[in-house]
Amino acid sequence: MQRLAVVLATIGPIGHLPVAPGTIGSLAALPLLPGLAAVRDRSTLVYAVAIVVIVATAVWAAGRAEETLGGHDHSAIVIDEVAGMVVAGVLLPGTWAAAVLAFVLFRLFDVVKPYPANLIDGRVEGGLGVVGDDLVAGLYAGLAGRFILWLL
Repeated sequence: MQRLAVVLATIGPIGHLPVAPGTIGSLAALPLLPGLAAVRDRSTLVYAVAIVVIVATAVWAAGRAEETLGGHDHSAIVIDEVAGMVVAGVLLPGTWAAAVLAFVLFRLFDVVKPYPANLIDGRVEGGLGVVGDDLVAGLYAGLAGRFILWLL
């Protein structure tokens, strides 16, 4: 199970890339947004279950991978970026343009870590601590994206 957790947490080789694994992990999640939105259009229940499964898997895998990789929020763990991107997509339409906007905004909020993301990142242990700040960044990205699209 530990090996599976590490493979999931690092999204295979992505987390082991020498440059910007978090950005590449977020980019890898980008195609999920239009696909999940298509599921949302067909069944809200299936969509909600998919989001919960993705987030729960991210929390579990990140927590277990931390034990193996050592250190809080090891840079190789990128499943938290996937979870954050998916949360951003919850509030946005299922277009590629919205997915790209979510990516840009998510990366911004993930780096800046506005409240309460900064508290979660610094004070919460385990998988929830690794993923929680990204969920907040995803929520902010989705809200900001929604506002930007409304303005346009």
